[in-house]
Amino acid sequence: MSFTIADLAKALGLEAAGDLSLRVSGVNEPALASADELALAMKPAFAAQIRQGKAQAGMLWQGADWQAYGLKAAILAHRPRHALSGLSAMMDPGQGYHDGIHPLAVIEPGAELGAGVSVGPFTVIGAGARIGAGSCIGPQCHIGQGSVIGPQALLHAGVRIGARISIGARFIAQPGAVIGGDGFSYVTPEPSGVEKVRETLGRDSDAVAQDWARIHSLGGVSIGDDVEIGANACVDRGTVRDTLIGSGSKIDNLVQVGHNVVIGRNCLLCGQVGIAGSTRLGDNVVLGGQTGVVDNITVGDRVITGAGTKLMANVPAGRAMLGYPATKMDSNVESYKALRRLPRLAREFAELKKAVSKLTEGR
Repeated sequence: MSFTIADLAKALGLEAAGDLSLRVSGVNEPALASADELALAMKPAFAAQIRQGKAQAGMLWQGADWQAYGLKAAILAHRPRHALSGLSAMMDPGQGYHDGIHPLAVIEPGAELGAGVSVGPFTVIGAGARIGAGSCIGPQCHIGQGSVIGPQALLHAGVRIGARISIGARFIAQPGAVIGGDGFSYVTPEPSGVEKVRETLGRDSDAVAQDWARIHSLGGVSIGDDVEIGANACVDRGTVRDTLIGSGSKIDNLVQVGHNVVIGRNCLLCGQVGIAGSTRLGDNVVLGGQTGVVDNITVGDRVITGAGTKLMANVPAGRAMLGYPATKMDSNVESYKALRRLPRLAREFAELKKAVSKLTEGR
């Protein structure tokens, strides 16, 4: 698989210069690029490394002096990183999954597969499940009874989708993702110690030991279009109503989405985010890695959290949050700066105290 510079520029709608007949078969970092690879020199600091490699062509920013870096051709983008989205799609060789229905796949009676669906070995598709046209179901996947997946889906190896799950078009699930496991819902016959601690903030935690009774998850999971779920991420089904994930949202590896959670459109949940049950996220929310969100709160549209943030209460729309417990990002940074000054302030206070003590002793 190779492309001319002219082919790439036309497909991406970008400006190209130099020898447009030059062919490339891949992309690489500037210092590592071979003669048939396109150097991704999207910033001046990266472009400075071009001469360390052997690239003849590169993707640079608009207005870059590409000839000064010894290149024979260049693709110039107003926003190179955004252009990389289309370029990487063109260059992606895929995972080499099996075409058609593998003889070792199990498709139960009543399941419906659209035109051009491929199913890998050791995959099980339950009765009444429907898979949209052009979807690729990798090896060792499981799609539960009555679940619906829209067209052009890509399920990588080992994805588990429970029963009665609804998923829109162009869904991507990375290896090991689990959609539709039961929610973590348990209750005791009488108020538990956990409930008392929550109500009294720890002033009353004494409770009689009781067994936990399981609350079954009767709801499902409904996922919109163009959603991606990362490796080993888990989305729990709802207790009665569905857990919801809006169109365009992207969920990273090892993310936990609890039962009854509602996630808006075009949200970004980074690695190891955990969202407890019945919480609502608005549209375009970005949660940095290891952000934790307690249950039954609302996070407004366009909220952004830094890594390790713990949201313990409702957050208004448009706010940037950081810390544990979370505060506005600028306030948190100021508090951190003040905390770092405390040892110096303590030393200065001790010296001042000694000086005052000497003065009083001399009277």
